[in-house]
Amino acid sequence: MSAPLVSVILVYFNDRPHLISCLESIEAAGRDVALEAILVDNASTDGGLEDAAAFPSVRIIRNEDNPGFGAANNRGARESRGEFLLFLNTDAVLQPGAAAALLEAMKADERTAAAGPLLFSEGGKIQVSFGNRVDFGGQLVQKFIKNPLTARALRRRPRGAEAGWLSAACLLCRRGAFESASGFDERFFLYFEDIDLCFRLRKAGGRLRFVPEARVFHAGGATTRRRPRESRLEYRKSQLLFYRKHASPASLRLLRLSLRVHLGLMRILGRFRGEDGRALRAAFRELLKPDRGIP
Repeated sequence: MSAPLVSVILVYFNDRPHLISCLESIEAAGRDVALEAILVDNASTDGGLEDAAAFPSVRIIRNEDNPGFGAANNRGARESRGEFLLFLNTDAVLQPGAAAALLEAMKADERTAAAGPLLFSEGGKIQVSFGNRVDFGGQLVQKFIKNPLTARALRRRPRGAEAGWLSAACLLCRRGAFESASGFDERFFLYFEDIDLCFRLRKAGGRLRFVPEARVFHAGGATTRRRPRESRLEYRKSQLLFYRKHASPASLRLLRLSLRVHLGLMRILGRFRGEDGRALRAAFRELLKPDRGIP
């Protein structure tokens, strides 16, 4: 068989309610673009793989444990054959023409290392899935100022833009650029691994393109919503790692200070009651110990 042009990489972890819609959208996209679909399962227990098995075009790879989002995507990429890699969350649904529009944007400029679509959720709510500066001040500005303004602008008149980072809820990468950047950093278990990858792609000279002509429904939080406290801890772990890699020492100090204040507020509000709560508090305290640096 000839190699597909696009390899769709899905990381699956107990997200059965969304899986069939996602796979059906990939199947439909295959009518416009030559693609293969690879689903990497992170030791799920909800029976969703039985649904995936009903799609003969989907190749299933099983991990014995859950190594994290980035590690699973790397494994899928290693076992894929496409010239382009489309990383797609299982709670995402490609709208008609989305894959083709992303591919067209990549082909229009060989310097483009990755492209991302316009993401929207229930009721057509726009999800701002791209940005630029990521440090303590930049994140505050992004969350409270840029995101509302950008969402409003995208509702009125969606326009393409060059970006500093793109969300891996749906991210089309040029294989050569992805491999040259050594793929996802597997130290990020969950969160920030996509921004880290994008920063490294740009550092190597690649461009990132937001492509609003490509539209993708994204439910968001499909697997993290069920374990909010654990997800919050993983978010902070990854945020600290990202700041150590890419932000200034001042930004890292401000982040650590804000987390200490947050930890104190959680304690005052009684969020650490019971055995699970005490374990969570201990994990946060361990997280905030003095840095020993990273390789």
